[in-house]
Amino acid sequence: MNYLAHLFLAQPSTESRVGNLLGDFAKGVVVAELPEPVKNGLFNHRAVDRYTDNHAIVKQLKSLMSAERKRFAGIMLDVVFDHYLIKHWNSFSHLSFEDSSAVYYQSLTQGQALMPEPMQRVTQRVVSQQWFDSYQTLQGIGFALDRIASRIRFDHTFYGSIEEITVHQNEIEKGFLAFFPELQLHVKELRLE
Repeated sequence: MNYLAHLFLAQPSTESRVGNLLGDFAKGVVVAELPEPVKNGLFNHRAVDRYTDNHAIVKQLKSLMSAERKRFAGIMLDVVFDHYLIKHWNSFSHLSFEDSSAVYYQSLTQGQALMPEPMQRVTQRVVSQQWFDSYQTLQGIGFALDRIASRIRFDHTFYGSIEEITVHQNEIEKGFLAFFPELQLHVKELRLE
């Protein structure tokens, strides 16, 4: 899962939201020293990622990607899942996407002191550039994926991966709609937070 989905699956507090994003920035973090709600959010993040990576629907969707981009298929799906979450927001939340994203941006701003420095830098850009708003379109998802590709330090064929997503968009959307409610139920049953 990508940033928006992790925030969506967090508890409604700044500490939980920070913890649920911390999984992507936890290198060097001493987990035992984290405040309990942040630590529990981190554990929730890890459980979400494990469940997602091992889910049959997600594995099937990854198999749609070309051999050249197979190693990036998980990243591609994580990011485009945020798009489909927004597209079907009203099916999953009683709050509007606009209201929810405003709360998420506010939590990321208020939670800066709880974050390691690399996470602070990224989340400041998330807020100032309003990343979640750009996820509403596949073009915005393509931009986000190319931004990720620009940080890869080895030769790769990840740039332009939105083309493959576009080809398979109907299958990916259908898969997301089957998968995400199962993920929500899994998180609820785990009660890590």
